[in-house]
Amino acid sequence: MSSTSRPIPAFGYSRLVPFLVALLLGFAPGIGYSQDQVEFLNGTTIEGKVQSIRKTDREFDFETTVGDRTLKRTYPFAKVHAVILKGKRYELTPKQAGDSAASQTADRRSESEIKAVIEAAGETPPEWFESTDLDYPKSLDLSWPLRPPTKEWESHKNMGQYIWSVINENPGRWHSGIKLVHHVLSLHQDDPVLLRRDMESLGNLYFTLLQDYARAAFWFQKAKPDPGSRESIRLAECYWRLGNRPMALKLTRGRSLPLAAIKLLGEMGELDRAVRLAEAFGRTSQSNQALLLAGDALRQAGRAEEAITIYQRVVDNQDFRNKEYENRMKSRARDSIEAIRLFDQVDLATLADGKYTGNAIGYNGKLDVAVQVGGGKIRSVRVTSHSEKQFYAALTDTPNQIVQTQSLTEVDATSGATVTSQAIVNATAKAVAGTPVE
Repeated sequence: MSSTSRPIPAFGYSRLVPFLVALLLGFAPGIGYSQDQVEFLNGTTIEGKVQSIRKTDREFDFETTVGDRTLKRTYPFAKVHAVILKGKRYELTPKQAGDSAASQTADRRSESEIKAVIEAAGETPPEWFESTDLDYPKSLDLSWPLRPPTKEWESHKNMGQYIWSVINENPGRWHSGIKLVHHVLSLHQDDPVLLRRDMESLGNLYFTLLQDYARAAFWFQKAKPDPGSRESIRLAECYWRLGNRPMALKLTRGRSLPLAAIKLLGEMGELDRAVRLAEAFGRTSQSNQALLLAGDALRQAGRAEEAITIYQRVVDNQDFRNKEYENRMKSRARDSIEAIRLFDQVDLATLADGKYTGNAIGYNGKLDVAVQVGGGKIRSVRVTSHSEKQFYAALTDTPNQIVQTQSLTEVDATSGATVTSQAIVNATAKAVAGTPVE
């Protein structure tokens, strides 16, 4: 067998399974228990060792290490795309179009095509741009110094504070806010320091508010973000979502990466790297956030038990900077554990029609949802109350994804709003595990 992927024809599957079983168990010549790898249909991979195979049941046991713990899980053949042994790759279940976000976005475009898409978007105003008024308070200081002149919060004067608490929190102002930053950028053409900040700000606004990844990438590229910075990782996510995985991975090779890289690596199927990066935060002030992100990545990949193990470490941890922060982190971890266990028990097809409600802890406090179920499907998810401030597009994007996928493990956390997205997912799981309220 060559090292390239070999699809297994349906008519030949029964003949090939015994040979694959022999390979997986190490019975074939030259095949042993070196680090094995499983590639799932959703695009994620996991490294470890195959323990046993039950070909009659079409499943196998796989042992892997997460942090300092060794876990063993059973995987059905139907969920496994391929197995890699001794550098050779054997395909078990062919992928179908639309199997996962990763399969839909990875390597669709060449590097030259990506660059052309980004350049074209960056040089062309969005369709809403001309019809949007340049609307801002006259008291606003458009010189926008790098640091506010006073320690007081004055969102009617300071541009950064205006963007943070007025633009971000009000979807109706997103377009005018972006147009305002374009205008400010035009005023700073002779100041390279301010100009770079303006470009990064535009990239972040297109990225977090509109998920306009081509224009976000254009401005991030113009700003030339430092390697390993948040903006660099966001540029990597733009490349990946636009269709080029290698370009994205190239920006994640630095020794020092921010928290956002955990989410991105997980979504690209680099689960082992995502978990290792989370572990690298160790006893830093961001360790619990890193573990929550690693748990989210494992959960999205369908590795629920490993996700629970990671979440439980946050619950068991005693090292927090203050009590309020401890309560928030532990509540989010408990919500995620509960949601996984509850949703595993739910069969949507048997749910009674009606409205279900649930809640979970978001970034700033409790978030409530109302879920409408009908005909064995989730018909709508609506956030009915929340305390989020920087929610960006998650309050509408995440509910839409849940309805589209009819799943809570295939939801892609909204760019820049991971905590809010997960809170909506957790609240939805709690809702449908209960009884209808009307």
